Amino acid sequence: MLTMERFDGKNIAIGLSAAVVGLKEQTPLILTICAEDKGDGQDMLPFGPFDPLRHRTFELGLRAFVEAQAGLQIGHVEQLYTFGDRGRHAQPGDKAYHVVSVGYLALSRGAAPEDAVSAEALKLSGASFRPWYVYFPWEDWRAGRPEVLDQHLLPTLSDWASKGDASKAERLKLAFALDGLVWDDERVLDRYELLYEAGLVREVAVDGRDTTLVSEMFVHTGRPMRYDHRRILATAISRLRAKLKYRPLVFELMGDEFTLTDLQKTVEALAGRHLHKQNFRRLVEANALVEPTGTSSVQTGGRPAQLFRFRREVLLERPAPGLRV
Repeated sequence: MLTMERFDGKNIAIGLSAAVVGLKEQTPLILTICAEDKGDGQDMLPFGPFDPLRHRTFELGLRAFVEAQAGLQIGHVEQLYTFGDRGRHAQPGDKAYHVVSVGYLALSRGAAPEDAVSAEALKLSGASFRPWYVYFPWEDWRAGRPEVLDQHLLPTLSDWASKGDASKAERLKLAFALDGLVWDDERVLDRYELLYEAGLVREVAVDGRDTTLVSEMFVHTGRPMRYDHRRILATAISRLRAKLKYRPLVFELMGDEFTLTDLQKTVEALAGRHLHKQNFRRLVEANALVEPTGTSSVQTGGRPAQLFRFRREVLLERPAPGLRV
């Protein structure tokens, strides 16, 4: 059972939450765990209390929780944000301690099918990797504009914004690219926050907040998560999409060798949009991010495809070696 301990003489507890991103068959995944003390089936991110007597740093504590709860050792880790809204762990009227959670973005190759050890560990722990677009279906534009936007979300959001002050309409316009604006793939958190404020996500009802919308709307707004974990996940996706453009984080999710097609499909999966093939390859070549291995892959089903690897020397050559697609 996951518990949060109250510090002696204090009414606040520090929690650590991890949005662990993996990849399988060009599908971005997020690590979720089971709530042993809850029976509602809601997903959670790996999390636990920071104990200054056992954990020398927040990051070491976080790594320990992920390994204990999912049997997984994570690679790249970076702190996202501190989430401290009252009610994230307490029910309305609850007088218990206030939980402040430090969110982290972490990357892992443990979701790869060839990693049999991690796969077995996940099975034993009850943890699992789920596609992150089940939580944010409106964020995947690889096959075109998601139908859920125009059929369900935007009509309701526009009606909600029209009944408030001008700032709501302005935020809606920027977040969802209305009136001819270009969709910004980094505004994942902005879009989720608007859906929450408008009462369109199930977490609103679970949090005990006022909502006048019928529950049928929730089926269009993604799979819910316990506490504010979907908000943390939205923050993580926003951060990762932004950093793809100036840091080579995508290679933390790639194998040691890959084709340029695999690389493009991975970037598309994370960014949630389709990229022009020739423009993408020119960009990769111009930035000297990869180098040929001298071997080819025949798994594509057609002509053998040349294999590449990440050229790590680029990290020493310039400060922002990313993919500004």
